[in-house]
Amino acid sequence: MPPSGLAFPIIDPVAFSIGPFAIRWYALAYVVGLLGGWFYAKRLAARADLWAPSPQPKPADIDDLIVWVALGVVLGGRTGYVLFYNLKAYLEHPLEIFAVWRGGMSFHGGFLGAALAIVLFARSRGLNALTILDLASTVAPIGLFFGRIANFINGELWGRPAPDFPYAVVFPHGGPVPRHPSQLYEAFAEGLVLFIVMTVAVRAFGFRRPGLVGGIFLLGYALARIACEFFREPDEQLGFLFGSSVRFLEGGITMGMLLSVPMALAGIAAIWIAARGWTRSSTAATAA
Repeated sequence: MPPSGLAFPIIDPVAFSIGPFAIRWYALAYVVGLLGGWFYAKRLAARADLWAPSPQPKPADIDDLIVWVALGVVLGGRTGYVLFYNLKAYLEHPLEIFAVWRGGMSFHGGFLGAALAIVLFARSRGLNALTILDLASTVAPIGLFFGRIANFINGELWGRPAPDFPYAVVFPHGGPVPRHPSQLYEAFAEGLVLFIVMTVAVRAFGFRRPGLVGGIFLLGYALARIACEFFREPDEQLGFLFGSSVRFLEGGITMGMLLSVPMALAGIAAIWIAARGWTRSSTAATAA
């Protein structure tokens, strides 16, 4: 091992076992992220000052919403990974699509799945879909943080080679070259920093301008993900979509970057529309 590389802290990907059932850190990350989001969402939903004139969800609505979101995240995340990252392999072995315990989830797919579930849920309860999406966007960084930490524990989705970086890590399956711990970069940027941004946004605007907080999340996540992709090794089966260098700021375009561009554009559009009050009329109609 080169002297500049740090040894990877070997952590068993299985947190604990109950008889023949193994509970993995990755699964626990989803559970903790969902439960943390549920707890925080309930607190925000109980504050009437954040909602008027938007319809305020009841505590029971948040309890039911978490189930819808969980299904949307898992189904959408798996579908997104199959379509965006490894379609050829899954077409050759279609039964592998259902082997979710072997890994393979896409945030962008999970986001779309959760968004669809939230829209359907809001319509079924007579709530404004945009404000519920705003609420979900506020708590989403909690799950992102724990998910990226789980990626690091699993030793997956490692960074690009960084032999001269003093805090580079030699990952067990990443070869002998020290690499950026890009999972931790993403946990910091997409999780911690974005959570602070969303908390400030809610304190400043509440959910009174439907779509505004959600737009801030879309733009914030897209920028954080694109920045972190410069440190992250592209998926082996895809490589760089354009370009081939792995040097910092000289690397090609990755799938993560490409999928984040429409998110950024949608975020800018949502912020622009909501800031002008164009979504308030639909909120008033829903309330009526």
